[in-house]
Amino acid sequence: MNAKTLLIVVTACLGLAACGGVDPNSPLGKRQAIFKDMLRTSEDLGGMLRGRINFDEQRFATGATKLDQLSRQPWQHFPQVQEGDADSAARDEVWQREERFQTLVRELEASTGQLASAAQARPLTAQSVAPLVQKVEDSCEACHKEFRAY
Repeated sequence: MNAKTLLIVVTACLGLAACGGVDPNSPLGKRQAIFKDMLRTSEDLGGMLRGRINFDEQRFATGATKLDQLSRQPWQHFPQVQEGDADSAARDEVWQREERFQTLVRELEASTGQLASAAQARPLTAQSVAPLVQKVEDSCEACHKEFRAY
């Protein structure tokens, strides 16, 4: 393949790659960004409890507070009426069973609030917060099982 042909192929591939994706300013883009930040934060907390990352009291407490703040944000980006978001991982049931969805949202917010409060106590140990992290993880999983399309 000569250089000119290669340049055309690379340019075409880059052009096609730029066409797709989610608008970061759309409701879908905003909630996906928050959910990704929640995932990164919770993975760090879980990593400290499971020995993948060294347990650090201050870093854990900061992460728990951040997770609590994040857990209250994505819901405002679920429009009242379902939009035609082909890239969304939300099932139709989010809009069809809104009361149940809101119940699970409140359970997550309560569990992250408990974790953030407990993480302020000193000395802070992995053993003292492990059940609360598990409760947060269980809250996430419960909502995903009912409302997330994999």
